Amino acid sequence: MYRTSFYHFLMTLRQPDSPTAVEQFANNAFLDSTFPKQSQDFDEISKYLEENANYLPSMTIFDDAWQLYLNKME
Repeated sequence: MYRTSFYHFLMTLRQPDSPTAVEQFANNAFLDSTFPKQSQDFDEISKYLEENANYLPSMTIFDDAWQLYLNKME
Protein backbone atom coordinates (compact mmCIF):
# COMPACT_ATOMS: atom_id res chain seq x y z
CA MET A 1 0.00 0.00 0.00
CA TYR A 2 1.25 3.45 -0.88
CA ARG A 3 1.81 5.85 1.98
CA THR A 4 2.29 9.53 1.42
CA SER A 5 5.24 11.21 3.10
CA PHE A 6 4.75 12.77 6.51
CA TYR A 7 5.57 16.18 5.06
CA HIS A 8 2.93 15.84 2.35
CA PHE A 9 0.36 14.89 4.98
CA LEU A 10 1.49 17.74 7.24
CA MET A 11 0.94 20.25 4.44
CA THR A 12 -2.76 19.34 4.45
CA LEU A 13 -2.93 20.69 8.01
CA ARG A 14 -1.65 24.19 7.26
CA GLN A 15 -3.90 26.90 8.64
CA PRO A 16 -3.10 30.61 8.32
CA ASP A 17 -5.70 31.93 10.78
CA SER A 18 -5.53 31.10 14.50
CA PRO A 19 -3.70 27.79 14.01
CA THR A 20 -3.54 25.07 16.64
CA ALA A 21 -0.07 23.93 17.71
CA VAL A 22 -0.05 21.16 15.08
CA GLU A 23 -1.29 23.55 12.39
CA GLN A 24 1.42 26.06 13.34
CA PHE A 25 3.98 23.24 13.08
CA ALA A 26 2.68 22.60 9.55
CA ASN A 27 2.91 26.29 8.69
CA ASN A 28 6.51 26.43 9.92
CA ALA A 29 7.54 23.15 8.28
CA PHE A 30 6.31 24.60 4.98
CA LEU A 31 8.91 27.36 5.36
CA ASP A 32 11.69 24.88 6.29
CA SER A 33 13.58 24.22 3.06
CA THR A 34 15.60 21.35 4.55
CA PHE A 35 12.70 19.38 6.08
CA PRO A 36 12.95 15.69 5.03
CA LYS A 37 10.06 15.98 2.60
CA GLN A 38 10.07 12.40 1.27
CA SER A 39 10.43 10.60 4.59
CA GLN A 40 7.87 8.28 6.17
CA ASP A 41 10.26 7.33 8.98
CA PHE A 42 9.45 8.48 12.53
CA ASP A 43 13.04 8.26 13.78
CA GLU A 44 14.51 10.16 10.83
CA ILE A 45 11.98 12.99 11.10
CA SER A 46 12.18 13.10 14.90
CA LYS A 47 15.98 13.37 14.83
CA TYR A 48 15.81 16.08 12.18
CA LEU A 49 13.33 18.10 14.22
CA GLU A 50 15.30 17.72 17.46
CA GLU A 51 18.47 18.98 15.75
CA ASN A 52 17.10 21.58 13.33
CA ALA A 53 13.58 22.78 14.07
CA ASN A 54 13.91 25.70 16.46
CA TYR A 55 10.36 26.58 15.37
CA LEU A 56 8.96 23.52 17.20
CA PRO A 57 8.53 24.43 20.89
CA SER A 58 7.78 20.85 21.99
CA MET A 59 8.30 17.42 20.46
CA THR A 60 4.86 16.54 21.83
CA ILE A 61 3.46 18.59 18.94
CA PHE A 62 5.33 16.35 16.49
CA ASP A 63 4.05 13.27 18.35
CA ASP A 64 0.48 14.55 18.01
CA ALA A 65 0.97 15.26 14.31
CA TRP A 66 2.55 11.83 13.78
CA GLN A 67 -0.45 10.15 15.40
CA LEU A 68 -2.77 12.05 13.05
CA TYR A 69 -0.57 10.86 10.16
CA LEU A 70 -0.77 7.23 11.27
CA ASN A 71 -4.54 7.45 11.69
CA LYS A 72 -4.88 8.89 8.19
CA MET A 73 -2.63 6.21 6.67
CA GLU A 74 -4.62 3.29 8.15
